[in-house]
Amino acid sequence: MAPALVETQPPQDIKPAQPGTAGYKEAFAYGGPKAFKKDQELHGTATQPPASFPKYLPTWTDKTYPPLEPFEHHDHGKDADPTFPDLFGEGAEVEDLTGNIGAEVNGVQLSKLNDKGKDQLALFVAQKKVVAFRNQDLANLDIADALDFGSYFGRHHIHPASGAPDGHPEVHLVHRGADDTTAANYFKDRTNSSTWHTDVSYEQQPPGTTFLYVLDGPKAGGDTLFANMAEAYRRLSPEFQKRLHGLKAVHSAVEQANASRDRGGVVRREPVTNVHPVVRTHPATGEKAIYVNSQFTRKIVGFKKEESDMLLKFLYDHTALSQDLQARVRWKPGTVVVWDNRVTSHSATLDWQDGQRRHIARITPQAERPYETPFEG
Repeated sequence: MAPALVETQPPQDIKPAQPGTAGYKEAFAYGGPKAFKKDQELHGTATQPPASFPKYLPTWTDKTYPPLEPFEHHDHGKDADPTFPDLFGEGAEVEDLTGNIGAEVNGVQLSKLNDKGKDQLALFVAQKKVVAFRNQDLANLDIADALDFGSYFGRHHIHPASGAPDGHPEVHLVHRGADDTTAANYFKDRTNSSTWHTDVSYEQQPPGTTFLYVLDGPKAGGDTLFANMAEAYRRLSPEFQKRLHGLKAVHSAVEQANASRDRGGVVRREPVTNVHPVVRTHPATGEKAIYVNSQFTRKIVGFKKEESDMLLKFLYDHTALSQDLQARVRWKPGTVVVWDNRVTSHSATLDWQDGQRRHIARITPQAERPYETPFEG
């Protein structure tokens, strides 16, 4: 039975908040259009080969988009057979990454799944939180076909500030070009590149089942860390869990938009702020998960600054320091990582500085507006 909904009405007149304990931190901004060197990407350099998938090279246009309109989302995980007969056929191999988060799968071709298989994919990913599917053909498909596959899971999100393949703004690109060694500059002012976050949580309807696929990457380095935010909630004492219920937090896109403008990038849609529950419930599994992140969450509604900063810092540290609820995904050619943004946080690692290209594409279907259900202490 679906969990009972607790309405979370946003307070009126929420203003964009300035960063408190956790401002926007861009370890992977990659310079934007000013730093992009198209000729090097197409033809390579003395030390680096050309881009393997030039059709996915980033472009930036002046086109802007109106504010996003609410839509009705149906989570296909609720329709899935929990024994996964259409997802894992003969020859499928599934290996857990850790005891409580993550799996690696071989012998399944995502692009060939029927609708029942896609339903089961949504549920399996919600249960495992993040799954690395190896030897996939998603990057080899026409981009329109890859997007058609992703559209089954929700309305495509168009990122307000990133580069995108020409003609396909629905694809979010993470791109560090050939011979880019500016990581050294980043570490002049920082001791680490950790940027734990949930993607675009500032939207009224943030993403759910999400797809990230590698196009080019360093031979070693650039892994992505994932944290199980449902397990993070369960680790808290019942009294602390109870206190978090009913709290709401402001999530802001303002800082990301400003950072894009500062580096000569685009802002396709005016930045928004939205209010979400600090603890949200997953529609298919009923799990409760902590839903704040240091990139986009700015304050707890109704708390004074010092009170909000203290609570958010505890929750951020709880995520970052709890290695026993994290998994590390290593990128290999042909890898597609599928995760559920509603019950995870993640952070890329900026740990290579030799100029190897890192080029990854993300398909980001939006899901329901976050909601909470009653405390079940």
